[in-house]
Amino acid sequence: MVTLASPIACWPRLMRTLQTDDLIIEPQTESHAEAMYRLLCDPAIYEFEDEPPPSLDWLRRRFRFLETRLSPDDDERWLNWVIRLPGGNLAGYVQASVLPNGTADIAYVLGSDYWGKGYARRAVEAMIAELHGRYGVHTLRAVFKTANFRSRRLLERLSFGVVAADDSRAAGKEPDESVMVRRIRPSECGTAESADALEIQEKYAD
Repeated sequence: MVTLASPIACWPRLMRTLQTDDLIIEPQTESHAEAMYRLLCDPAIYEFEDEPPPSLDWLRRRFRFLETRLSPDDDERWLNWVIRLPGGNLAGYVQASVLPNGTADIAYVLGSDYWGKGYARRAVEAMIAELHGRYGVHTLRAVFKTANFRSRRLLERLSFGVVAADDSRAAGKEPDESVMVRRIRPSECGTAESADALEIQEKYAD
């Protein structure tokens, strides 16, 4: 009898730094907390949902916890990257919760100074390539407030499509939320690499 490896067992232990033509997308660590706290206090970010971190100390603790890269029950990989601009400033973050079934819930936040410049699209594209090539993700899901037209436009540019409210993939959403999904070609765990356009370096999470 052949025993197949669990998808979780195939997941790499270490996150990698991703690079596009103009962005460096670094695994998020506690050392990013101070710069990210300033950025996350931008009130424009919270027009539709959430609220700023209550304090810098709270954000440091949160980032330290997220460095485990695992959900508390160890069933999901929680992957967080910060987006660094050519001048060294941080523009925001991208993140994904990777499930054993090859699905990932993604999210992204950029400071309002960096909206409309293509940074979010390029950072999310880089993350998607990494999720597909290194973690075997074949289905991507994003949940957002329906009134957030910026987020919807971004997802449309990334080839996501809206799912119906009665679709199982929309389970758990609030009445004022929409769900968009993108299917990508499945990868065999441990054999695929990320897109050649990305220059990727091995890097410890800490």
